[in-house]
Amino acid sequence: MSTGPTHAMSGLAAWAAVTALADQHLIGQLSPKTWVVGATLASGAALLPDIDHPKSTVASTFGALSRGVSAMFSGFSGFMYRLTRTKHDSDREGTHRGFTHTVVFAVLAGLVTTAIVQSTSSIAIGVLMFTFAGLAVRGIMHTWNPRRDALLIAVASLGLTAACWAWTGDQPTEAAALGVAVILGCVMHFLGDAITEQGCPMLWPIPLDGQTWYAVAPPKAMRMRTGGKVEMVLVGPALTIVAVVLGAVVLYRVGAAPWIATLDLPPEVMRWLTPRP
Repeated sequence: MSTGPTHAMSGLAAWAAVTALADQHLIGQLSPKTWVVGATLASGAALLPDIDHPKSTVASTFGALSRGVSAMFSGFSGFMYRLTRTKHDSDREGTHRGFTHTVVFAVLAGLVTTAIVQSTSSIAIGVLMFTFAGLAVRGIMHTWNPRRDALLIAVASLGLTAACWAWTGDQPTEAAALGVAVILGCVMHFLGDAITEQGCPMLWPIPLDGQTWYAVAPPKAMRMRTGGKVEMVLVGPALTIVAVVLGAVVLYRVGAAPWIATLDLPPEVMRWLTPRP
């Protein structure tokens, strides 16, 4: 797998890119609150697939609670692997990089998120943001604090959630957009795993080369080592720049960052920042 910070930044960068490239009609429907909550969900969802590994960093996000959830997903992932593997699939437990590393899981996670936002109160949105903020913070801070420090993660997540609510107030949220944010985050995790040495079975249950759990990956020469120089020097910083720049663009377009207009940017840049209706 890629490291936590790279995963988190990939989810944020994908959400920023998709919303920045959306047409004016669509972006006009996004409130600043929807974008910020979506950014949090996408960043956290980019860590979510590793919940199938009880020893992963993300499994310790909220202490015993998240470890219990991880054990549940690990068991289910192993069951699905044994149930659907073919004779061409490898003889492994299948508890990691199994069901939670498939597009099927990503779509289900997005649909569940959309349903929760549509059918429940704003409290549910706060709980979702708190949970996914915890995943993102744990991923980004994976070397800053021990795995047992769930309290610090909870406090940081609560602080981020409270700051969002204080800034955006009672602005409306788009349920479908938040579901898309979760799907994007998960898919970016799959792509991040796919370019590492092990690959990712994201296309399950489509049989490829006789395998339902075929590990999608580029040629070996194009794969990177987790935590290696390519990731830490090139991929991670590039994703961070994309996330920050495009995130600022979208926040300006939805009216949450008017100060960008005071930066004396070239006319060509301002025309790009303000797309035609």
